[in-house]
Amino acid sequence: MTTFNSARALGAALLGLSLAMPLTSAFAAASDYEFQLVQTDIKKGDALIAVRLINKKIGKPVPDAVIFATRLDMAPEGMQEMATKVTPMPGAEPGTYQFKANLSMAGGWQLSLGAKVQGEADTVESKLVLKAIP
Repeated sequence: MTTFNSARALGAALLGLSLAMPLTSAFAAASDYEFQLVQTDIKKGDALIAVRLINKKIGKPVPDAVIFATRLDMAPEGMQEMATKVTPMPGAEPGTYQFKANLSMAGGWQLSLGAKVQGEADTVESKLVLKAIP
């Protein structure tokens, strides 16, 4: 076999090998991420709610996610229709996301979030339960 043919055969073999390897191994799945409340008990009234987005595989915060869906309601108390406005605020540190809201009643509140993580095809969704205390 000539040098030219050997090089072509090697190139074809490498191309075939790279196509045979699964592409998904380089990417994480949406289930590899989770939102966590920084504080679960929050004083009733005007409140600042902070959450962290964590990559569970490496245990590190995920900065620069785009949170496009937020809802805060009293679903844990059986009052899903009692929702309040949620306003995004700047996070205190990378991977931390904050929201301003009025927790008008003491009791359980559910914060529902939808986010896109850079390089991730799926949406990261989470429902976090916090408690408004008097």
